Amino acid sequence: EVQLVESGGGLVQAGGSLTLSCAASGFTFDDYAIGWFRQAPGKEREAVSCISSSDGNTYYANSVKGRFTISSDNAKNTVYLQMNSLKPEDTAVYYCAADSIWTVIPGIPGTFGSWGQGTQVTVSS
Repeated sequence: EVQLVESGGGLVQAGGSLTLSCAASGFTFDDYAIGWFRQAPGKEREAVSCISSSDGNTYYANSVKGRFTISSDNAKNTVYLQMNSLKPEDTAVYYCAADSIWTVIPGIPGTFGSWGQGTQVTVSS
């Protein structure tokens, strides 16, 4: 079965950096897209970034463009989210999600069928 495990969350001061990891198993990694989403208390789940493991094409939400970088290591079946210049409004539970490159639409949560358990990111001001 498809399994996704996020790690790397924690507490960081505004302006700091943090790197999240999503370890994937149970599917052909090269044929999948991996997305990062986040949800803060009282807010809707929102897309952050997405990458295609087949060609490396990426998507970023405007709110994180220029600050966050998504990357993949296909040999390790792992996707990373490097977060720089963090702001308090980045505080949320961050989830990774995956599905076939033939199915997903970057930025649309409903097109991703498999989800991890989430990791908390807290940015203090």
